[in-house]
Amino acid sequence: MTDFPVLTPVTDEDLTVAIRAVRTHAPEPWPEGLLCRSERVPFPCRLARWGRATLAAAGLPEQAALVEPHAQADLPEQATPVEHKDTVKATRR
Repeated sequence: MTDFPVLTPVTDEDLTVAIRAVRTHAPEPWPEGLLCRSERVPFPCRLARWGRATLAAAGLPEQAALVEPHAQADLPEQATPVEHKDTVKATRR
């Protein structure tokens, strides 16, 4: 399954939704490993990746860690989000 497209330029509304996505779709430790708190799928889920990609497209990559309930430093190394090749960038017309 491919990631949601990141529309550019990023609007204020996109940023609001991206921040909510990053907060809501945060990692949560389970016996099976880190799962998305909202969807219970392996972290990072599609919405968490989209939220981070949208923040990065707006030039705010550091803010992704600040808006999450768990700081990146507190997560095991395997939980560090990775760039996914499926992330799609789109341009608004």
